[in-house]
Amino acid sequence: MRRIFLVLGGCLVVLAGCGLTSGSPMADDVKPGSIGRGEPLKGADLTVTSKEFTEQLILGAIMGIAFEAAGADVLDRTGIQGSVGAREAVKSGDADGMYEYTGTAWITYQGHSEPITDPQRQWAAVRKADLDNGLTWLPKAPLNNTYALAMNQAGFRKYRTRTLSDVAALAKKDPGAVTLCVESEFANRADGLPGMEKAYGMSVPAKNLTQMDTGIIYTQVAKGSCRYGEVFTTDGRIKSMNLVVMRDDRKFFPNYNAAPVINSKALKRWPAIAEVLDPVTKRLDNTVARDLNARVDVAGEDPHQVALDWMKAEGFVH
Repeated sequence: MRRIFLVLGGCLVVLAGCGLTSGSPMADDVKPGSIGRGEPLKGADLTVTSKEFTEQLILGAIMGIAFEAAGADVLDRTGIQGSVGAREAVKSGDADGMYEYTGTAWITYQGHSEPITDPQRQWAAVRKADLDNGLTWLPKAPLNNTYALAMNQAGFRKYRTRTLSDVAALAKKDPGAVTLCVESEFANRADGLPGMEKAYGMSVPAKNLTQMDTGIIYTQVAKGSCRYGEVFTTDGRIKSMNLVVMRDDRKFFPNYNAAPVINSKALKRWPAIAEVLDPVTKRLDNTVARDLNARVDVAGEDPHQVALDWMKAEGFVH
């Protein structure tokens, strides 16, 4: 998922070694819709990038299609392995923009251990810090790809938990009812299970905790083998498996709002980038992300085509 990827060796220096290939031109036959009128990016040669997982591939395509509609020639360099490689491409100017997550920047790149609970303040802090790195964060999306716990419909009908506070209360009242399936990383991270238990006064016995790979968690929760499972809030499998997500009512988990991150020199040369992307970014929320991600991860569709279909359906492009 979107979480943290380590890039080892010489990848920070030799970006090609991290998966940054020469790319290929985007050749979508799109025209301005509600964005790109007057083609304010005509004459621009812009390169978009992304990390390699589904949501990032879709977001990278969305950015590129928006640029195309506004008249730019766009080079597609999406799908870079690891978080750092894509960021370094934008930072160095090898790419002009990508969608990144506020929590990833604040904790992973900028080295802070404590997230900022207010999403707007988190975005503002990340933006301020990255200006010195030659990166400009444009306004964030409602889309927040963070941790959550989810359960299946049968479990929800029986226990009626809607929030993490409800889960903590259930664990206290009926400890055997709260079984958890989580990734090993989540089980040990300060912003994962240990921190969540502390924040909510929750205590889950070790015998009720099972560690497994991300993909297996969803199927085990859907089958009821685990009462609750660690999920990512924008994952398409939440919709396809009809899972119920527990609300983080104490706002413990970090905010991972997606936002366009643009090379500052490119933005200075082509300031219309901001106005082209803003309406699109505002429309991106968790429901949209789950729908689009499910079309790729569940239905097996192509990420770029999914992005193009959505941009047309929303009237952003024709």
